[in-house]
Amino acid sequence: MQKFVTLSMAVAALLLAGCGTSPSNPPNPPLSNAPMASCKVTSQAEIAGLFERWNRSLISGDPHQVLSNYAEDSVLLPTLSNVPRLTPAAKEDYFEHFLHDRPSGKIDSRTIQLGCNSAVDIGLYTFSFSKTGAVVHARYTYTYKWDGQQWLISSHHSSGMPEK
Repeated sequence: MQKFVTLSMAVAALLLAGCGTSPSNPPNPPLSNAPMASCKVTSQAEIAGLFERWNRSLISGDPHQVLSNYAEDSVLLPTLSNVPRLTPAAKEDYFEHFLHDRPSGKIDSRTIQLGCNSAVDIGLYTFSFSKTGAVVHARYTYTYKWDGQQWLISSHHSSGMPEK
């Protein structure tokens, strides 16, 4: 478990390091005359709410509502499939099957890291499937990006817990 947390934190740090901005470390000036991008002000509570938005879309049973949480170029490494989902059509295919058993998720523990127009939510969650009664404990990483209007999932990795 410690190796997972350490690896996840390292990946998150690398993802956030690319932005390189904070109140004490402003962005480098642009290389062209293009206007400087500003950082979306956010909070851990706002980012935590993105999981709730995603979970509500799961409960809707509509794969299109679920897909509306993802950036078009996002990557999904899903819990119950060995196939990486790289296109909107591939993600829709996964969620059509995943939603069949009526899942809902609950966060068990999390760490949220904030960056400039990006955020990472890493932790453990549990899925309950109301149609079958099955319960799946999994670990997750969501990376988010601000697209100028809303937060979207840029990558989502979820895997079942290896130890029973």
